[in-house]
Amino acid sequence: MKNDEQELMAGIRQKDRKSFEAVVRLYTTQLYRACLGLGFQKSEAEDVTQSTWITFFDVAPGFEGRSSIRTFLFGILYNKASEYRKQNKRAAATEDIEKVVDAHFDERGSWLPSHVPVSPERFLESTQTRVLISQCLDLLPLKQKMAFVLKEVEEETSEHICSALGITASNLGVLLFRARNQLRECIDRKSR
Repeated sequence: MKNDEQELMAGIRQKDRKSFEAVVRLYTTQLYRACLGLGFQKSEAEDVTQSTWITFFDVAPGFEGRSSIRTFLFGILYNKASEYRKQNKRAAATEDIEKVVDAHFDERGSWLPSHVPVSPERFLESTQTRVLISQCLDLLPLKQKMAFVLKEVEEETSEHICSALGITASNLGVLLFRARNQLRECIDRKSR
């Protein structure tokens, strides 16, 4: 794996198209999912992911390889997510139940294959839980949210998270501790 990554970086430094395509295939889904985990809507997640790639293409030929490509990309993603939030100052959006239900059907009203019907009670409960968690995640400061999503959703190593966010291991521990406590308190408050 290490040699494959070194070969990819060598190709990227030489602006080899196939190397860029390979990196895009490897990491686009992960970047997009991380954006969704940060609370971005689908179109916003696409914008932030695309912005991350644009920056990567600009700076990658000068990348020295002191971290992995993935860590480098998530560092760019963190910065792009911060920039996007500052520029748009979007209000914390909540996902209403109709949108969730509509996402399970095609244009003709048939269930989408990836959405197996469940009992209405179970569906409503899981939807409400997802909305509750999303609302509480949106209340976290961006750095806490990014650390939490990278650790708990993306299952990234602490070393990679520290490198991507430009923080120390002890700072990461503090961010995760605070994020978990704030999420626990928020979920407890909102679920009463």
